[in-house]
Amino acid sequence: MIRTVTLDRNQKPTEEQIKQIDEAAKREIVFDEDSPELTPAMEKHSDQRRKIVTHKET
Repeated sequence: MIRTVTLDRNQKPTEEQIKQIDEAAKREIVFDEDSPELTPAMEKHSDQRRKIVTHKET
């Protein structure tokens, strides 16, 4: 199950939200047809894109 929560910039997560994040971090990633594992080429493109976006935002 996917759960989305939007926090304002100055809003802190609740203890329950922190607990949920900690539990999710311990779970294994499951790849499937809709969310396949990235190939090395896809990872390289993603890394390049991340650098461009990060650079523009700062």
